[in-house]
Formats: sequence, C-alpha cells, structure tokens
Amino acid sequence: MVGVMKLTFVYAPTTDLTASLAFYRDTLGLEEAWREGDSTVVFQLPDSDVQLMVSVDPGVGGPIYLVDGVKAFLAEHPDLGAETMEIPDGTMATFTDPAGNSISVLDQQGAE
Repeated sequence: MVGVMKLTFVYAPTTDLTASLAFYRDTLGLEEAWREGDSTVVFQLPDSDVQLMVSVDPGVGGPIYLVDGVKAFLAEHPDLGAETMEIPDGTMATFTDPAGNSISVLDQQGAE
C-alpha cells in the first residue's frame, strides 16, 4: 500500500468568489488561511487540519485527500478511471465513487 489518504481540503466550486468569500468569512466566521491569485480562497476549519477551498476554477465539489504520490496511488488503484492534472507543486487526480461522488487525491512532490 502506498500510504494513507489524509483529508486535507473540502473543495467548493463557485461562480462568484466575492459572494462566497463574504459568506464563508462574514456569515460563517471562517478564517482565511491563504489565496491563490484571484481564483481561490482557502479557509481554515476550526479545530481541524482540514481546510475549505473555494474556487472559480472548474471542478466538482468534494473531498481532496493528500497522498504521498498520485502516480503510485493510481498504480495501486488502476480501475478508478481517474483524470489527472498538474497543480502548483504537484499532481491531482479526480475520480468518482460508485454513487457518483467526486473524490480527489493530490501530492505535493514539487514542493520539496
């Protein structure tokens, strides 16, 4: 086994980042952890290592797990039918569970 899947982010796509920022920060009181340009804002969830990632980048909402290496993970799970993409400092793969829910795994191998 490659290692564990550690829940790192919950991804929430949006078409209006300004409105989403106001909702999560001002209405729900979440603290902004970091940003990526004008497309992504990440909030720290209280008493948790998990962050909420809100972005106008395309994608389906759902959990994002950190793994040691996406390529190794996919090699161990060849039947997932995952789509991969390069992200800053790593790789991300997205697939669905039997009910159609989106699941993503990412590594940060480029961050080393």
